[in-house]
Amino acid sequence: MSGLPLRVAHAHGDHVSVLAGGVELLRYVYRPEAAWEAPKPYAHPLRTLAGHTVTGYRPNDHRWHKGLQMTASYLSGQNLWGGDTYVPGEGYVALPERVGSMAHRSFDRLDGQGGRATVEERLTWHPHGGEAWADELRRIEVHDVDPAAGCWALTWSSAVTNRRAEPLRFGSPTTRGREMAGYTGLFWRGPRAFRGGAVLGPDSEGDALMGTEAEWLAYTGEHDGVDGHATLVFAHAPENDHTGAGGAHPAHWFVRSEPFAAVAPSFAFHDELVLPPGGTLARRYRVLVADGAWDRARITAHLAALAW
Repeated sequence: MSGLPLRVAHAHGDHVSVLAGGVELLRYVYRPEAAWEAPKPYAHPLRTLAGHTVTGYRPNDHRWHKGLQMTASYLSGQNLWGGDTYVPGEGYVALPERVGSMAHRSFDRLDGQGGRATVEERLTWHPHGGEAWADELRRIEVHDVDPAAGCWALTWSSAVTNRRAEPLRFGSPTTRGREMAGYTGLFWRGPRAFRGGAVLGPDSEGDALMGTEAEWLAYTGEHDGVDGHATLVFAHAPENDHTGAGGAHPAHWFVRSEPFAAVAPSFAFHDELVLPPGGTLARRYRVLVADGAWDRARITAHLAALAW
């Protein structure tokens, strides 16, 4: 149960904010942006309960990195990630004709009550040509706001339905031949100050987690401007690994602390995921946003208290 009341505010045509105790914890932006950046809704800023920002926005190295967002780095030959497209044998190439988008259509629900704020949205996924390739029902929930522990939780659910007459093939640069670049799906870009942060998992840490399976992954960074650290813990729901539309595809972690902070529980790191016509790819993820540098014991105990 939330220790602070949650409020949802809507700036029509632009963004939705979730606020607790005077702090904007999350701003969900759904206005369209530059076509080359594969326009799509995103959450930025995310803030800790102390009001410190833990996401980056349009960094000069990758302008299409925007806070926390659902992406698709390779989708049946299209790029719904943004920027240059990875081409086997050539590397990253500017191919604007392959850069697609995810478009906001409507909100089914915007409310904050009972210690939980809910944003429920309908979107469509498009290749560069504008055809409707997929429909998505997305739910973002803010809950378990805990001032004593200095943290709050976000649960992101996405259900993507293939509207084509042929399969949708989800992949990544790694499925196209680039080693250890399996980024796709839900993606977090940290602020520049978080470069060189600490990466921790249930049984290992640091670079050893890249491309592996684990129940959760934590990233701790140190703020600029104010003293102290923040920890983000990323977890995926148990059913994400089960066989369903697209087959059994367990999440593998994409994580970097250099040259920038980034985390993604990729659903197509090593192998393509094939979604048949009419099939739905459903995934749930959780992000714990905490003030301070949390250790493994504290993370494990807090996650155990959060029921899926």
